Amino acid sequence: MLARTFGSAVYGVNAYKIAIEVNADKGTLVSMVGLPDAAVKEAQQRIRAALINSDLKHPVRNYTINMAPADIRKEGTAYDLPLALGLLAATGQMKSEELDGYVIMGELSLDGSIRPIRGGLPMAIQAARDDFKGIIVPFENAQECSVVDDLKVYGARHIREVVEFFNGNHSLSYFPFDKDRFSELQTTKFSFDFEDVKGQAGLKRAFEIAAAGVHNIMLSGPPGAGKTMLAKRLPSILPPLSLEEALETTKIHSVAGKMKRSDELVVNRPFRNPHHSISDVALVGGGSFPQPGEISLAHNGVLFLDELPEFKRTVLEVMRQPLEERNVCISRSKFSVEFPASFMLVASMNPCPCGYFNHPDKECSCPPGAVQRYLNKISGPLLDRIDLHVEVTPVSFSQLQKIEKGEGSSEIRDRVTQSRRIQSRRFEGSKIHYNAQMGSAEMEKHCALDEDSKNILNLAMNRLKLSARAYHRIVKVARTIADLEGVERITATHISEAIQYRSLDKENWGVTA
Repeated sequence: MLARTFGSAVYGVNAYKIAIEVNADKGTLVSMVGLPDAAVKEAQQRIRAALINSDLKHPVRNYTINMAPADIRKEGTAYDLPLALGLLAATGQMKSEELDGYVIMGELSLDGSIRPIRGGLPMAIQAARDDFKGIIVPFENAQECSVVDDLKVYGARHIREVVEFFNGNHSLSYFPFDKDRFSELQTTKFSFDFEDVKGQAGLKRAFEIAAAGVHNIMLSGPPGAGKTMLAKRLPSILPPLSLEEALETTKIHSVAGKMKRSDELVVNRPFRNPHHSISDVALVGGGSFPQPGEISLAHNGVLFLDELPEFKRTVLEVMRQPLEERNVCISRSKFSVEFPASFMLVASMNPCPCGYFNHPDKECSCPPGAVQRYLNKISGPLLDRIDLHVEVTPVSFSQLQKIEKGEGSSEIRDRVTQSRRIQSRRFEGSKIHYNAQMGSAEMEKHCALDEDSKNILNLAMNRLKLSARAYHRIVKVARTIADLEGVERITATHISEAIQYRSLDKENWGVTA
């Protein structure tokens, strides 16, 4: 007897339909074809124990299992449940009429209970695209899958529940789609708020500009100046995720196995803060079965790299392409996968090995040339992709003693959100969404400079010995400053403010050390 069930294979953040055909005949030979890996082949032992311990009969027969399409490798333990149901249907132990209407995935324990899997959301999205009636997943994964419209999502805890469901004797837990839940889940209050920051008005302004135009930002300052404290407050001034952005972000976290049982969606912008000892694979992603790295987990959010020069050079260099392309492609001999990586980079560093170069009160003890060598740990091409370079100065005792609070994150976030709306209208219909993504053609169209602006920029390039790469960064930042003011034309004032955010260009940094 022949039975067919459907599963799903996840590559990158996308899923593909897998048809599982089971043919039962006389004999005792077991054959599994269709590029299953070792974990899939081991399912035979798990299924046997699960069926016996669930008071179901394990078929002692000759059966052949085909997993199509045969050119896609099937990996992992999530195929246990559809394989088991196929065996039961092929041997007449359950009804098979409704099996074609569902994608079914889940790992079986030896007692028949169903364990959670990775990639539930991409599977549900693809099931809806393929016009399946519904999807049956482990109970722990059903919450995240329920955000997919036009698809019935059922959560199961035990294989017997699924068998009885198809036999018409039991109803599975149903998780309906509720679009209004998304706005309810989003956080409007954050643990870290800019109103608690004493002084640092210039630095708060730089963060506002960076958030408005999604500009990468580098903070340079002595230990204890507040670099990490301010970076942790950046998410509180970013606009809330749209539903589309939330689905993109959740797919990545689902594939990486980062979703908790109670999670429906990643509703707030991610903030990832990896340690400087991280490997290049952990940062960018990879492995024999490629998984997303920190830069993909920070998609639509913030990647904070504290003490940037302490990261291994190879780790930093692999970020160059993702920073430019906004995605990362991981190639293997027989396939390649892409992970989204559109994040905002926030990096911090001490200005020199001792940490006190340009400190207002403390003397730098570094030998001649040490400052330049320290900065040289960060390559020019990587530094080129960071739009704002900001020096952080220590806060004085008198400022720390002030009782009154500063401007709160909610007020700053309102201005940032309004600026993002202006950019959204400007780049409507194109692949560009923010000022930081503009190329030469877009800058020529949207960043026209008057004579005063050109003169100031020319003077700065010559007198301050700014590098040539600084030119485009300055103009993009000036465009964002103008958007924050709600004006169409870039003026000399905007250019002047943007110029001051290029303090780390190598031509004029560390030459006195």
